[in-house]
Amino acid sequence: MAAAVALGATGCGDPAARQDAAAAVGASFEAAVATGDHVRACQLLAPQTRQQLEQDEQKACPTAFASQELPKTRGIQVVEAYGRQAMVRTDGDTLFLSLFTAGWKVVAAGCTPRPNQPYNCLIKGA
Repeated sequence: MAAAVALGATGCGDPAARQDAAAAVGASFEAAVATGDHVRACQLLAPQTRQQLEQDEQKACPTAFASQELPKTRGIQVVEAYGRQAMVRTDGDTLFLSLFTAGWKVVAAGCTPRPNQPYNCLIKGA
Protein backbone atom coordinates (compact mmCIF):
# COMPACT_ATOMS: atom_id res chain seq x y z
CA MET A 1 0.00 0.00 0.00
CA ALA A 2 2.82 2.44 0.82
CA ALA A 3 4.35 1.74 -2.59
CA ALA A 4 1.05 2.59 -4.30
CA VAL A 5 0.84 5.86 -2.39
CA ALA A 6 4.45 6.73 -3.31
CA LEU A 7 3.80 5.99 -6.98
CA GLY A 8 0.67 8.10 -7.00
CA ALA A 9 2.44 10.98 -5.28
CA THR A 10 5.15 11.13 -7.92
CA GLY A 11 2.81 10.66 -10.84
CA CYS A 12 4.01 7.18 -11.88
CA GLY A 13 0.63 5.48 -11.50
CA ASP A 14 -2.21 5.25 -13.98
CA PRO A 15 -2.59 7.80 -16.81
CA ALA A 16 -5.11 9.92 -14.91
CA ALA A 17 -2.77 10.13 -11.90
CA ARG A 18 0.12 11.17 -14.17
CA GLN A 19 -2.03 13.84 -15.81
CA ASP A 20 -3.24 15.15 -12.45
CA ALA A 21 0.30 15.31 -11.06
CA ALA A 22 1.62 17.07 -14.18
CA ALA A 23 -1.31 19.50 -14.09
CA ALA A 24 -0.60 20.31 -10.44
CA VAL A 25 3.03 21.15 -11.20
CA GLY A 26 1.97 23.16 -14.26
CA ALA A 27 -0.51 25.12 -12.16
CA SER A 28 2.11 25.74 -9.44
CA PHE A 29 4.59 26.95 -12.05
CA GLU A 30 2.06 29.29 -13.67
CA ALA A 31 1.04 30.62 -10.23
CA ALA A 32 4.70 31.32 -9.42
CA VAL A 33 5.08 33.19 -12.72
CA ALA A 34 1.89 35.20 -12.10
CA THR A 35 2.93 36.24 -8.59
CA GLY A 36 6.58 36.89 -9.44
CA ASP A 37 7.78 34.08 -7.17
CA HIS A 38 10.94 33.39 -9.17
CA VAL A 39 12.47 31.22 -6.43
CA ARG A 40 9.49 28.85 -6.58
CA ALA A 41 9.46 28.88 -10.39
CA CYS A 42 13.15 27.91 -10.40
CA GLN A 43 12.46 25.05 -7.98
CA LEU A 44 9.95 23.66 -10.47
CA LEU A 45 12.39 23.72 -13.41
CA ALA A 46 14.18 20.56 -14.50
CA PRO A 47 17.89 20.60 -13.56
CA GLN A 48 19.15 21.01 -17.14
CA THR A 49 16.59 23.73 -17.87
CA ARG A 50 17.60 25.66 -14.79
CA GLN A 51 21.28 25.23 -15.66
CA GLN A 52 20.71 26.42 -19.25
CA LEU A 53 18.80 29.50 -18.06
CA GLU A 54 21.59 30.40 -15.63
CA GLN A 55 24.23 29.83 -18.30
CA ASP A 56 22.40 31.88 -20.94
CA GLU A 57 21.77 34.81 -18.60
CA GLN A 58 24.99 34.52 -16.56
CA LYS A 59 22.92 34.98 -13.39
CA ALA A 60 21.45 32.84 -10.62
CA CYS A 61 18.12 31.31 -11.58
CA PRO A 62 15.75 33.66 -9.70
CA THR A 63 17.43 36.73 -11.17
CA ALA A 64 17.68 35.17 -14.62
CA PHE A 65 14.05 34.06 -14.44
CA ALA A 66 12.92 37.59 -13.59
CA SER A 67 14.27 38.83 -16.93
CA GLN A 68 12.17 36.33 -18.92
CA GLU A 69 8.89 37.56 -20.32
CA LEU A 70 6.71 34.54 -19.73
CA PRO A 71 2.98 35.03 -20.23
CA LYS A 72 0.79 35.30 -17.15
CA THR A 73 -2.04 32.84 -17.56
CA ARG A 74 -5.21 31.71 -15.87
CA GLY A 75 -6.07 28.05 -15.64
CA ILE A 76 -5.02 24.77 -17.15
CA GLN A 77 -6.89 23.92 -20.35
CA VAL A 78 -5.36 20.63 -21.55
CA VAL A 79 -2.96 18.11 -20.05
CA GLU A 80 -1.46 15.26 -22.04
CA ALA A 81 0.84 12.80 -20.30
CA TYR A 82 2.65 10.00 -22.09
CA GLY A 83 4.91 7.89 -19.91
CA ARG A 84 7.43 10.25 -18.34
CA GLN A 85 6.61 13.27 -20.54
CA ALA A 86 3.72 15.73 -20.34
CA MET A 87 2.42 18.81 -22.07
CA VAL A 88 0.34 21.31 -20.09
CA ARG A 89 -1.56 23.98 -22.03
CA THR A 90 -2.96 27.06 -20.36
CA ASP A 91 -4.86 29.95 -21.87
CA GLY A 92 -1.60 31.64 -22.91
CA ASP A 93 1.29 29.24 -22.55
CA THR A 94 2.38 25.68 -23.20
CA LEU A 95 4.66 23.88 -20.75
CA PHE A 96 6.56 20.66 -21.32
CA LEU A 97 7.35 18.52 -18.28
CA SER A 98 9.35 15.39 -17.55
CA LEU A 99 9.02 13.02 -14.65
CA PHE A 100 12.12 12.85 -12.44
CA THR A 101 12.75 10.93 -9.21
CA ALA A 102 11.57 14.01 -7.28
CA GLY A 103 8.41 14.34 -9.40
CA TRP A 104 7.34 16.36 -12.43
CA LYS A 105 9.59 19.24 -13.46
CA VAL A 106 9.21 21.87 -16.18
CA VAL A 107 11.68 21.28 -19.02
CA ALA A 108 10.35 24.06 -21.27
CA ALA A 109 8.09 27.07 -20.72
CA GLY A 110 6.80 30.01 -22.66
CA CYS A 111 6.26 27.72 -25.64
CA THR A 112 4.28 28.67 -28.71
CA PRO A 113 3.47 26.40 -31.65
CA ARG A 114 4.95 26.99 -35.09
CA PRO A 115 3.49 25.44 -38.24
CA ASN A 116 5.39 22.30 -39.28
CA GLN A 117 8.15 22.99 -36.73
CA PRO A 118 8.86 22.28 -33.06
CA TYR A 119 7.46 24.68 -30.48
CA ASN A 120 9.42 27.87 -29.86
CA CYS A 121 10.16 28.09 -26.10
CA LEU A 122 11.48 31.05 -24.10
CA ILE A 123 12.92 28.79 -21.39
CA LYS A 124 14.28 25.34 -22.25
CA GLY A 125 17.10 22.98 -21.43
CA ALA A 126 20.01 22.21 -23.71
